[in-house]
Amino acid sequence: MRRSVFGFAGLVLLAVLMTSIATRHWAIARVPRQTMPRPANAELATFPSAWTYQPGAKAPAFPHGMVASNCALATEVGAEILQAGGNAVDAAVAVGFALAVAYPEAGNLGGGGYAVVRMGTTNAALDFRETAPAVASRDMFIGPNGKPTDESLVGHRASGVPGSVAGLLALLDKHGTLPRARVMAPAIRLASEGFVVDPIFSASVAQNADLIAKFAGSGLFLTDGHAPAPGVRFVQPDLARTLQAIADKGADGFYRGPVADAVAAEMRRGHGTMTAADLAAYRPVWRTPLVGSYRGRPIIAMPPSSSGGITVIETLNILEPWQDPASSIDARWKSERLKAHMEYSMVKAIVDSAAKQKPGVRRMALGMPRRW
Repeated sequence: MRRSVFGFAGLVLLAVLMTSIATRHWAIARVPRQTMPRPANAELATFPSAWTYQPGAKAPAFPHGMVASNCALATEVGAEILQAGGNAVDAAVAVGFALAVAYPEAGNLGGGGYAVVRMGTTNAALDFRETAPAVASRDMFIGPNGKPTDESLVGHRASGVPGSVAGLLALLDKHGTLPRARVMAPAIRLASEGFVVDPIFSASVAQNADLIAKFAGSGLFLTDGHAPAPGVRFVQPDLARTLQAIADKGADGFYRGPVADAVAAEMRRGHGTMTAADLAAYRPVWRTPLVGSYRGRPIIAMPPSSSGGITVIETLNILEPWQDPASSIDARWKSERLKAHMEYSMVKAIVDSAAKQKPGVRRMALGMPRRW
């Protein structure tokens, strides 16, 4: 297992930002795009040539809502849920489960994440990061020679107790509107009926083939050591059954019963530290979001244990006094100066977050609200 791909430990489900919109009647596909004005400072931006949207390009806009993810299939699932009458949370949860099927590098059942939610005037933040197994210790990844091993990155001992399933279901329970079975149906369909592999999925598996080959289940992703080729249909019946158990039983379908027992058995076989008791004890935590501002506009961000929110807010606060780059006479000079100032602002924010700690350990200074 590896923390970033297909394992039970990676932070693979990134924070989901969800905003509710007054109406529950959505139109995503086939809605005419609205013309957006060209930003005054668009000439200062530089974009890779392969990017779809170059400086000054018109951004897509829709009257009621839109969905974006790393995977077109998952994005289509979100649009399907919106068009079925779901709200933004329903769609986000459906996308999360769909990513576990069609693009597990970006989101899988064995990972964790954060969510920042704004519903009307209510702000909320959900922490569903992985947690350390009960027997975890400070020096568990230090070898006999006193140096770190790679066990924190690859293998059974690298696995944290996964939070993705509990977090997505908690979001749905508190802020969703559609039944769990309806929200999860598209992901179950993708797993049971399969989907056509695209070059991105194929490359994702191929670049990690050596790691995947070491662990149980590698036969699903590798045939004679090779990743699924673009154009073939990829079916995951075991994952479909797991998703169906979650749809039927909620969190208990994953954290207790046959699925949890199978995870615990694999952990024992591979000398991991996670147990069935660790899985049963997992709970996501609702937290109070951080609230800041930038040039008069409010910013709502994830609090610790995430380090991103506090760093972004402080970076923008440091950057705030800088003159509007659009007012520059010499755009080239201003762009270089602005880039340097932005880099300084972020570095300064990260250094401040680390306080007096050693470089590279800013998370220690921020502190962890619960056992990590």
